[in-house]
Amino acid sequence: MSSYLYSAVRTPFGRFNGALAAVRPDDLAAGVITALLDRVPGLDPAAVGEVVWGNANGAGEENRNVARMAALLAGLPTSVPGTTVNRLCGSSLEAAMAGSRLIETGDADVVLAGGVESMTRAPWVLPKPAKGFPPGDLAAVSTTLGWRLVNPRMPREWTVSLGEANESLGEKYSVGRDRQDAFALRSHRLAAAAWDEGFYDGLVVPTGGLARDEGVRADSSIEKLAGLKPSFRAEGTITAGNASPLSDGAAALLLGSEAAAGRIGAEPLARVAGRGTFALDPQDFGYAPVEAANRALARAGIGWDRVGAVELNEAFAVQSLVCVDAWGIDPEIVNTRGGAIALGHPLGASGARILGTLAKVLRERGERWGVAAICIGVGQGLAVVLENTGVGA
Repeated sequence: MSSYLYSAVRTPFGRFNGALAAVRPDDLAAGVITALLDRVPGLDPAAVGEVVWGNANGAGEENRNVARMAALLAGLPTSVPGTTVNRLCGSSLEAAMAGSRLIETGDADVVLAGGVESMTRAPWVLPKPAKGFPPGDLAAVSTTLGWRLVNPRMPREWTVSLGEANESLGEKYSVGRDRQDAFALRSHRLAAAAWDEGFYDGLVVPTGGLARDEGVRADSSIEKLAGLKPSFRAEGTITAGNASPLSDGAAALLLGSEAAAGRIGAEPLARVAGRGTFALDPQDFGYAPVEAANRALARAGIGWDRVGAVELNEAFAVQSLVCVDAWGIDPEIVNTRGGAIALGHPLGASGARILGTLAKVLRERGERWGVAAICIGVGQGLAVVLENTGVGA
């Protein structure tokens, strides 16, 4: 049995402390679930077999199983179960992969998958002391991004910052500042053009007074990007301009079997043709999508020569360039409607965003095969191959 993607919707992605800062993450998630179900009015919500939702943080208002909470807030029947998965930046792509497996095994016929992150509203946490009333100070730790409360038994090279890890990746593969800035500029220009041309109108539902992705800078230039200071090393190449920003947002996907088309009241957009996971040394996480995508393609039974579109989450420009170089593909088929450097990267939502975008790009370009891939902190990568069901063999 195969699994299919029927519909996709997301919020606009807001900047850190931006337009969505006042919106709770469980409300962001409930909003896109409601919007997704509104697009398939013939589907009885009680027919949803599972809500599988991704979230990377889980330390704040999205705690206590945000999948279940969002489903309840969205008004789904209490009989619809929900589970939250955490694979950091890949959480919502993991949710889609898990949902597709539920369908392929026959355990569910219709699944709501997606993810959410409010990096703005991620709380500070206090470590719990081994004994009550310690005499010294306790420092509050931010849960917004990256390592926190690190186990001292972890090797130091594994726990370097995400930026430092990617500075090292750039050195290893000789990807300099100029290429990174050019890649970032392309992301902004393509994203701005996609919005102006109406590409995202069908994928994005206005939320919290925000109608467009808040981080897109249509007026960006090579000169402006070149003027930014390095963020992680004094003489480094990674800046705030060529890395993805902290973001808030949610994204949802409707998955189902082929037979579910009748109860959904729509034809599928794409078939989930292959899935791949890969892991390596934690500090090398930016390279992990390379083998994850290769494995997904092998399971789909095709090679890179047949791939017409790629959605690669742009955690950092350097990481994206290294992956594209390793695949040996035409860079022009990658992120043709902009990427996370421009659109934003709310950790738990990005995987669902790239999968929904990929399905629409395949339809738009008339391509049969596409790859969605994402790097994940602590040394992992995920990838999914989609087959456009609107294109014949």
